[in-house]
Amino acid sequence: MTRRLTRKLWLLAALFSVLALVAASCGNDDDDGGAAVEQPTEAPAPEPDPMDDEPEPEPEPMDDEPEPMDDEPEPMDDEPEPMDDEPEPEPEPTEPPVDMELQAILDTFDANGDGTLTIGVAAAGPRDDQGYYQSLVDFAEAFSADNGFAPPIVSDNIGAAEAARAMSDLASQGVDVILVGASEIAEPLADLTEQYPDIFWYCNCGAGFPEIAGLAQATDWGAPIHYTAGVAMGAALADHGGDTAVFLGCCDLNFEQEAYNATVAGLQSVDPSYTMEYVATGGFPFDFDNSANATAALTNAIAEGATLAYAYLGGALNPVGQLATEEGIAVFAAGPADICSRDDGIAWTGAIVFDGGLYAQQALPRIISGDLTEGATYQFPTEQGLNGGELCDPSAEAAAMLADAFEAVATDGELLGMLGGISGAAYGGG
Repeated sequence: MTRRLTRKLWLLAALFSVLALVAASCGNDDDDGGAAVEQPTEAPAPEPDPMDDEPEPEPEPMDDEPEPMDDEPEPMDDEPEPMDDEPEPEPEPTEPPVDMELQAILDTFDANGDGTLTIGVAAAGPRDDQGYYQSLVDFAEAFSADNGFAPPIVSDNIGAAEAARAMSDLASQGVDVILVGASEIAEPLADLTEQYPDIFWYCNCGAGFPEIAGLAQATDWGAPIHYTAGVAMGAALADHGGDTAVFLGCCDLNFEQEAYNATVAGLQSVDPSYTMEYVATGGFPFDFDNSANATAALTNAIAEGATLAYAYLGGALNPVGQLATEEGIAVFAAGPADICSRDDGIAWTGAIVFDGGLYAQQALPRIISGDLTEGATYQFPTEQGLNGGELCDPSAEAAAMLADAFEAVATDGELLGMLGGISGAAYGGG
């Protein structure tokens, strides 16, 4: 250590000597021959503490150059886009979109202007008969639910004698439209439409009813509908065997006579040897719901050789269908369009379709468009898929036979004349 300090002192002394010479030289630049003035020298600074001047170890050199960073941003080619979180200008307030179809319904039927629709249904039979009456109730319920309306108000099992009171009670419950299920309870409508003029009155009046200023009617022609039914039944007998059928009805009403005689005409167009007997099962008038009488009548008919039954019934429809299935004979239903798709344990052979709900579904667009107004009547054509005979699982021959029958009732003038005679006789006009 002493040797290192001595060496340092010598180096410092040499350094000061050099500096003194340089200073003296600089001071003689303007030499005027005088003697040079020697600059005083400072005494050397005291030695620092040996620990303080120890040099710190120098950092070791880096082995490699630092690599460029991968995430170094690239120069931007374009102006920066606006930030995503910048608030957008608020849209101008708008009215909610209007459902034009719904608005058209309300414009036509909303009697009290409350922005919704309440339907009333007046049914002559049970609302759950699985037949003609229920088809109209089912339509009203589905239509109301699909459009966000309240459930319909249903008055069922209305007899002709109490029809005025029952429909007046229905009208007083705030309904906007009343669907009347059949012509047998239509008698009071002339007075009711005047008493409740704001309500839209619609009737599936079957064979028709005299036109009333406040009533929109939809009708069909029972004779050609049942002619196609007879052809379907004749095709079923040809496939299943036998030659005898039974028509189970209420009480020999005029529209029953029309249906029965037209069915026989269609049946015998397939084979003139086929026969059908009409049997009344209900009390007069309009009792299509007597299951005990209907099943007893079917039991008697089977005992006499019937191999096919037509249940022209309401509440007694399913009991007859069940008995026919148990006995292994062919059976047809009257009214509903969904018979062949049902899973009710009944082996339905077919149906004669005049579905009140399907008719109402077809009529409403005509009412909304103005084609069917109160005081007017629309008659549905006899058309396969809308009404008439239907076979659930027909052979190719039977299906072709039925299609020909629909073509005939649309185009065959001689046949239409004969069917007109059947209707005239039933209603007393010919």
